[in-house]
Amino acid sequence: MWFEILPGIGVMAVCLVIPGTGTAHNHRFSNGGEEKRVAYYPYQWSLMQRDRWVSGVNRYYVSNGLENID
Repeated sequence: MWFEILPGIGVMAVCLVIPGTGTAHNHRFSNGGEEKRVAYYPYQWSLMQRDRWVSGVNRYYVSNGLENID
């Protein structure tokens, strides 16, 4: 019957979901609770470098907010 394919589809779905969620959890663990940012263009890279400078601890994923900029 048609429902005999459901376990196979379920296994395939789980195998496709695990790498994406595993990568996100690994980035959160290694970056202090934040997901990894990717800079594909020079403008995005300059924003990451600005955030690194603004944080004060040389990490782009630590945010101080605009009120702490001198």
